Amino acid sequence: MPHDGRSWAGLPELRASEADAADIGSLPPVPEAAAIDRVLRFAGAALVAVYVPGAGEEELRLTETLGCAKSEYGLPERLPVSGGSPAAYAFRTGRPLWLNPPELASYPEGGPLPARAELSLGALPLGSDGRRLGCLVVVGAARTGFEAEHRRFLERYADAVACVLQAAAGGPAPTPLLGPALQRLRVGSFALVPNTGLVEADDTLLELLGITPDDFDGKSDTLLSHAVPEDMHALMSVLEPSTPAFGRRELEFRVRRPTGEMRWLNLSCRLVTGTDDRPDQVLGVVTATSVLRRNADDVSRIQWLTAALDDAAEVRDVGRVVVAALREPLGADRVALAELRDDRLTVTMLDPPQPAAWPETWRAQWRSEWPDAPVSALPTLQLALRDGRMDLWPAGTVFEPALAGIGTGGLAVLPLPAKGRPAGVCLVGWDQPHEFAPEERSLLTATAALVGQALKHAHAHDAEQELATMLQRSLLPRRLPELPGGTAVARYLPARRGLQVGGDWYDVIALSEDRVALVIGDVQGHSAGAATIMGQMRTAVRAYAVEGHPPDVVMSHANRLLVGMETDLFATCCYAELDLEGGTTLFVRAGHLAPLVRHPDGRTEEVQVEGGLPLGILAEAEFPMTSVVLAPGTVLALVTDGLVEAADLPLDEGMRRTSTALAEADPSDPGRMADALLGDGGRREDDVALLLLRYDGMKVRPTRAGWAVWRLPDAVMHARRFTARTLRRWKVEEVTDPVLLVVSELVTNALVHTQGPVGVDLTLRAGRVRVSVSDSSPRAPAKPVIVDWEATGGRGLLLVEAMSESFGSVPVAGGKQVWSEIAVPRREPAPAEAGPPPEQGGLP
Repeated sequence: MPHDGRSWAGLPELRASEADAADIGSLPPVPEAAAIDRVLRFAGAALVAVYVPGAGEEELRLTETLGCAKSEYGLPERLPVSGGSPAAYAFRTGRPLWLNPPELASYPEGGPLPARAELSLGALPLGSDGRRLGCLVVVGAARTGFEAEHRRFLERYADAVACVLQAAAGGPAPTPLLGPALQRLRVGSFALVPNTGLVEADDTLLELLGITPDDFDGKSDTLLSHAVPEDMHALMSVLEPSTPAFGRRELEFRVRRPTGEMRWLNLSCRLVTGTDDRPDQVLGVVTATSVLRRNADDVSRIQWLTAALDDAAEVRDVGRVVVAALREPLGADRVALAELRDDRLTVTMLDPPQPAAWPETWRAQWRSEWPDAPVSALPTLQLALRDGRMDLWPAGTVFEPALAGIGTGGLAVLPLPAKGRPAGVCLVGWDQPHEFAPEERSLLTATAALVGQALKHAHAHDAEQELATMLQRSLLPRRLPELPGGTAVARYLPARRGLQVGGDWYDVIALSEDRVALVIGDVQGHSAGAATIMGQMRTAVRAYAVEGHPPDVVMSHANRLLVGMETDLFATCCYAELDLEGGTTLFVRAGHLAPLVRHPDGRTEEVQVEGGLPLGILAEAEFPMTSVVLAPGTVLALVTDGLVEAADLPLDEGMRRTSTALAEADPSDPGRMADALLGDGGRREDDVALLLLRYDGMKVRPTRAGWAVWRLPDAVMHARRFTARTLRRWKVEEVTDPVLLVVSELVTNALVHTQGPVGVDLTLRAGRVRVSVSDSSPRAPAKPVIVDWEATGGRGLLLVEAMSESFGSVPVAGGKQVWSEIAVPRREPAPAEAGPPPEQGGLP
């Protein structure tokens, strides 16, 4: 393929129209030779060649070339070591040689043939540990010679080539050599077609941006999505080039990698125009700033650091900014950031994060995500924190065991001041000997001052968020009850902005063994005040529900309560009471979103619940009930508007998406189903509450019977006869005596001490007979405090308690219900009938 960058494999695909762009999918991988050629051309090299010593080291032998065809420049295959070629000179002296066209013309041999007036040449010695491994020859087409930035990059490239040669351990030079050496420098390249927005990127570029090749669809928008928004304007100038003024562009930008790390990258590109002088392609290379680097602008660096720390709300974010600002720009091998809390250092960021990269003493303190240790165990850090000044320790310094191995080639200890006191400390370590340049000292000093203030603010922010999170968790249910005929799951996500506490709530209230109430609500606003009202409303709704009121009465009482609070906030709520035995569900809606149901066949629909006003607006508001029968296998979903509505998501579209996700999710696992409805699970503009119930139906349905007690002199007798008939019909006559005693005592107590109707309900479930006697008095029956031979009242309740497995009283709408459970003895299987006696053996 041509090497001038004007075309490449797959060009017809890249020239597809915008309409076809979405259907192209992943582009074919970039050929390695094309990627390497782009990188070398941006380094000013048209040809790169490697010479290694031959047998006896009397000559240098050409082993590999990259770039334009070797024959185009005519580099000789062999060069005498004692000759006058640039390669031989660099090999003998161990010093690089840079020649512009006039200087190259003065060398009698070793240059390109035929000689050209526009060619420059560089000869870089390849050596390691005092050994001479060969020479790297670079041919360029610049009349003024190689620029300073190109020289720095090519010298680093020569070091990488030497490392690959050194790895061969004295054997023959590996092939290929130049490609793997370039990959060690992590230089990525791209080719962009402006009029389609499609881009061809090599694997190194994708790795720098944090994109896997399988996730790259060949679109420039995918690359831009990883850039920091503040740098988007500069990058857009590359995507939309202006032909007269574009020329060659160089800029630095930041990307956020999947790990959260922020990385500085350098982009260098140039425009290739077509025959009509219109933009045809934009070719460029991208590197980490420590590889291809211009003279650093300290002012812009500090400006970026200030802006980045201003956006770092959490302590973890501050750590990521510190790593991005120090590790790669300074070529460091380790960066550690620790907060000072009382007399202990709490590590908040380590890069690299693997425990093996840090001292053994640290690993012993690795109790959670990061280690922590007392300052007294680290005298070097204790001294720096006390003095409040930066310490730069050169290579070979002996430290205490707790710092051994962090910076064998050099260690920078940076106290982080904040309001006159140290907020923490930052460690920057190098493995290889490192010289601290004056500009590095300035960068470290400025960084320490900025990070200290940011760390203090972030710690306060984290403490505030932790308090808010604890408040939110205390206001929401810790766990949901286990239900005999269904499974309930819930999810809550705090808002992306501000305090992570809001007004969304949910609840699952077990009203009885076969009835459950599902509640979801949303208090207006997103603040601590909204959370306070939310907690009061959740408690009120639960209290009214447990009292036994029907759903419309529960909602009416909650509405009057909120109106009486004299607050400016209102609340929406959806309340559903489900009969787990039959599937009948009563819905009440107060200004809230309609519930969604997923039928057993996979269909989804909104339940058409007649709605009322939001709570807290009108005290006399009415809340009509809607009855729906759920079949076993149905999934009921209650959501708040944070899930289905946003600035860029209309409510109708959000409900449609949620309905689609509900239909596609697997109902066998309600937990995963809830996660699927949340989508990516990211933090959103508003709180999100989600409550799901998969209704399975009760496997064993209880047997019931009821009797309305007449207020007649023989009312207890009739109640006993009804009870005896029922027990005979259920074939549990063995508990007749204790059950009749309980019925007699509870009915007598209700008739004597209450007014209004009295009812008896009998239930047989799971080997127990439950007797429930309801009346219109809300006062629970009281057992006598002192019982002696002279006492005449309260003995009946003591008898009931003695005969029962369990006994109690619960409030119901309009009164109470006193209940008792009596276990049915297990029946032993009837013995098998005896068979005929065995035959007696013997003589006749």
